[in-house]
Amino acid sequence: MIRKVSYSTLTLLAFTLLYSCGKQQKDFDIQGQWHAQLDISPDIIPFQITFKKNKENWSAEIHNGEEVLVYDEVEQSGDSLAIQMGIFDSVIKAKILSEDMMSGVFIKNYLNGYSIPFTAEKTEKNRFSTTLEPTVDFSGRWKTLFVENSEKSYDAIGIFEQDGSKITGTFLTKLGDYRFLEGNVEGNTFYMSAFDGSHAYFFMGSMGADGKIEGKFRSGPSYRESFTAERNEEFELPDAYSLNYLKEGYEKLSFSFPDVNGNMISNEDEQFENKVTLVQLFGTWCPNCMDETKFLVEWHKKNRDRGIEIIALAFESKPDFEYASNRVKKTIERMGAEYTFLIAGESNKEKASQSLPALNQVVAFPTLIYMDKKGNVRHIHTGFNGPGTGVYYEKWIEEHEAVITELLQEN
Repeated sequence: MIRKVSYSTLTLLAFTLLYSCGKQQKDFDIQGQWHAQLDISPDIIPFQITFKKNKENWSAEIHNGEEVLVYDEVEQSGDSLAIQMGIFDSVIKAKILSEDMMSGVFIKNYLNGYSIPFTAEKTEKNRFSTTLEPTVDFSGRWKTLFVENSEKSYDAIGIFEQDGSKITGTFLTKLGDYRFLEGNVEGNTFYMSAFDGSHAYFFMGSMGADGKIEGKFRSGPSYRESFTAERNEEFELPDAYSLNYLKEGYEKLSFSFPDVNGNMISNEDEQFENKVTLVQLFGTWCPNCMDETKFLVEWHKKNRDRGIEIIALAFESKPDFEYASNRVKKTIERMGAEYTFLIAGESNKEKASQSLPALNQVVAFPTLIYMDKKGNVRHIHTGFNGPGTGVYYEKWIEEHEAVITELLQEN
């Protein structure tokens, strides 16, 4: 049975009010590992968070499987704590109740009403508390069908690795992956979660006597889907290079958008002439985009002298230019990016499609468009299989390198 710490709404409200206007108390020593959870009743999203202090500066590390995310904008004042979630416009605000307990909320600043109760206890216990030993092994590859309602469903591939009661893995869809998932197995049921400062995921699945899995997926405070899965080593998702294409009559993608300082930049400007140019459709709110950007930043530094440019088109959660520019500036600074970033519009696929009329449609963020030295679009990769997908991530890197080599060799 999964055990969960629960606080009433009134108590949580009291903590929040105390955070915002309470009297300062002594600074608590919060260094060390904490077991945190987001309450999306009746379920929980647990994760491990470690607080570190260097002189007067605090940082927090969030762990999901093999991934460690570092957040260095941590402010503690008396019993009040605020953790800015890196490049994401979100924050954890908490009241420190004692040396080993805290409570508060996780908020996405750009979404009205997006608030999830947060609690943490200073302990090193498992991600999910269990009482029964595992009776099945979920390790392997699973053909999965997620269902939102009778009219909306999509295929996925589940990849899991189980070691005793610990389980890690992810789900791949045709538009991307659910990043690093970690959890525990109890009896014939697994519980997995991920929290990266933007997305908060919970998965539960039980294996029946027929060897198939039935489960549920929760995202954020209220989104729900069900899923079924069966072992299948052969099933593949649609080719990521087949989902996007240029409309009939187009060979090139022409655009002009402002950079973060308001200067208009076009992909037809002199700096991109006779260069292999990659156009990245992304948003600073998007964890899969974060994964792709991390790769591209380092790859670009190593390869730009070969005659390669990258243009990132940012589609942000608000139409306000100043807001979007500030979010992108923070991303550039935090990731050490040295390629071109433009403010292209809102994170709405229909509006994004209108801003790039040569494309059949904007299917996913991120999307990576490969253009040859003449400016012709040669390949479009929709979505991104990040490092949490293991061999799929490695396969994409190989494909990416092969495409670049091909385009560079052309006159």
